[in-house]
Amino acid sequence: MANRKKAIFLDRDGTLNHDDGYTYRTEDFKLIEGAIEALKLLQKDYVFFIVTNQSGVGRGLFTIGDVHKFNNKMLKEFKKNGIKIEKIHICPHAPNEDCECRKPSAKFAREAAKEYNIDLKKSWAIGDHPSDVKMGNNAGCRSIYLLTGHGETHSAELKERSAKPDFVCKDIFEAAETILKNI
Repeated sequence: MANRKKAIFLDRDGTLNHDDGYTYRTEDFKLIEGAIEALKLLQKDYVFFIVTNQSGVGRGLFTIGDVHKFNNKMLKEFKKNGIKIEKIHICPHAPNEDCECRKPSAKFAREAAKEYNIDLKKSWAIGDHPSDVKMGNNAGCRSIYLLTGHGETHSAELKERSAKPDFVCKDIFEAAETILKNI
């Protein structure tokens, strides 16, 4: 297929914004330093999708409406800075619900590939959990594991979950620089 796009599938909490555990309140929204600059570096060559597990909804800790409010605040901030997020894919299920959309499932990446004409082999998945890397592996993308958010805490789990990142980076800005060196 001619003119297929390249995408970056971004985790939300701990990758783009600070994650204090079940982050959903708009007043707690705070982007990780360098997130805007990172996306600006990449937006010429890539389209962006956010893929986020929000198990707090399934656990009854907050509502899907809370998630949408938080996401809208984030999208507004990105738009104000000239950054377009094509779509936010949300899994609202708790881990025990055995759904099809919870990362490490590649369901949302595959849907985006069909809907937006994405070449998954030339795309990337970025996140701070082994499930983000594994989603990229499952979708056929390259992946970057971040040490922000829960990254340092869960890095030992990469091997046991068979999650194979192409790179490990300290933050989203270093990930952007790494991608541009490895297009």
